[in-house]
Amino acid sequence: MHLIKVDPRALKENPDRMRQTKSTPQADALLLATIKAVGIVQPPVITPDTGGGNGYVINAGHRRVKQAIAAGLEEIDVIVDEVANDNGAMRSMIENIAREALNPVDQWRAIERLVALGWTEEAIGVALTLPVRQIRKLRLLANVLPVMLDHMAKGDMPDERQLRTIASASLEEQKEVWKKHKPSKADPQVSWWSVAQALTKARMYARHASFGDDLAQAYGIQWVEDLFAPADEDSRYTTDVEAFLGAQQEWMANNLPKKGIIAETTNWGEVKLPPKAERVYGKPSKSDCTAMYLDRDGRVQSVHYRMPVAKKPKGKDVVTGDDSADASAVSKTRPDVTRKGVEMIGDFRTDALQEALARAPIEDDTLMALLILAFAGQNVSVDSGSDGTRYGNRRIARHATALFDQDGKLVLDMDMLRVAARSTLADVLSCRENRTDSGIVARIAGDVVGADNFLPNMGTDDFLSCLSRAALEGSCKDTPVLPRQKVKDTRAALVEHFKEGRFMPAAALFAPDKAAVSSWLAKNAVAADDEADDQLEDPEVADDDGDDASDAEAFSEAAE
Repeated sequence: MHLIKVDPRALKENPDRMRQTKSTPQADALLLATIKAVGIVQPPVITPDTGGGNGYVINAGHRRVKQAIAAGLEEIDVIVDEVANDNGAMRSMIENIAREALNPVDQWRAIERLVALGWTEEAIGVALTLPVRQIRKLRLLANVLPVMLDHMAKGDMPDERQLRTIASASLEEQKEVWKKHKPSKADPQVSWWSVAQALTKARMYARHASFGDDLAQAYGIQWVEDLFAPADEDSRYTTDVEAFLGAQQEWMANNLPKKGIIAETTNWGEVKLPPKAERVYGKPSKSDCTAMYLDRDGRVQSVHYRMPVAKKPKGKDVVTGDDSADASAVSKTRPDVTRKGVEMIGDFRTDALQEALARAPIEDDTLMALLILAFAGQNVSVDSGSDGTRYGNRRIARHATALFDQDGKLVLDMDMLRVAARSTLADVLSCRENRTDSGIVARIAGDVVGADNFLPNMGTDDFLSCLSRAALEGSCKDTPVLPRQKVKDTRAALVEHFKEGRFMPAAALFAPDKAAVSSWLAKNAVAADDEADDQLEDPEVADDDGDDASDAEAFSEAAE
């Protein structure tokens, strides 16, 4: 490297420069003022022109050269460097990031240039101290509509999940959605949530497919790799739901056992068995039948059932004489354990179970499975918020049955556990203002899982008519809408404004008030203390030795 003086007008721009997005007029004006005041603090870096000319090409410092020309400088100091193997791609990118962070779109263009020059994603990540996940996220921009890229270059970027959804859609689909959700002068910000929602498609995963490559090819299924899935997981998927389910149906038809049927499911995902069929939860016998069906994720599931035995005609095979007496004797044989003994066993088991749950080491996946099973207990009933009906353990038990294998053994598969846990929580938790309301716990759960992102646009006439004048005028904040003299005019203006956007009043968000959470915690802590006091005073747990006077005296001494 060596330092020389050159006329800035004689320098050529590098067509492969990193920063292609134009800088703001304010940034250019600030740089021009600095150059006029103190000159160029750090000389630009140039390299000899390898394109057949005799001049120099700017490798770093395009803005400094441009503003030096604007300042009327005849000569500037520059650093002459050797031409790099990658034409300065990595050095130029690092230099730009160190000065002023490139916007994500320019970063993506620079990354693609480095990949084309033979750089791997891992090598780029090490050189730029960026995680590979970030590199892969930026490379999704290759599948984004150009007009969307231009807007993202201004700094308005979707989050990772939204970008994945957008990039997985075709350019035609993106173009149609962009027409409805593109920014306006009144609202320059894009609702990326709305864009992603409009482009969201159901995914059918290859790991859930029972069919092989032959049927996949026959149904024209093209697998797409999910770049953000764990490395040890088959993350291939397709959005062609109809083809996926068709291939699954054909596989079931080709692999149906002798006493098997292909069953349908209800709206809640429950299998529909033949009338009067009794489901078998343990190990099936040779006479039992099999029903195969597709669950909500498109996976092939199997359950076993048996049909009732036909009743024998009256008057035939009637036991008479000594055989009748023998049957009567057998029926009156005393059981191995009496009813009282069975009840004692139940008490022993409960005490042992509670002790084990409190003290025994239990893995996290086992705890999750047992919690789901607890909801399926016959002593559980729930007022469901999903359809407003009350049901017992049988409704919830359908989620738990998916955790068992054909031998009736609990299988701790994390994918199945997650599905069962989500389904159970969805059936139990409710925020509806009726008897199904779960109370503050449902709002806490919604806040934890980010349910605010799934709330609909409430900027409708139907909802806004429920707001008072003060609340309605407060909703005009941060919008170009000004309160009108008449409430209905203000409401109509807000409806028109939020027609292409999304409105969520603070009162509708899930996060509960801190005071409400503290009150709930205090209330339940008191309830626990009261319960302990009730157990202490419960006559059923008192000593029943017939000496009431001595018992009272002992209790009095304990109190003192």
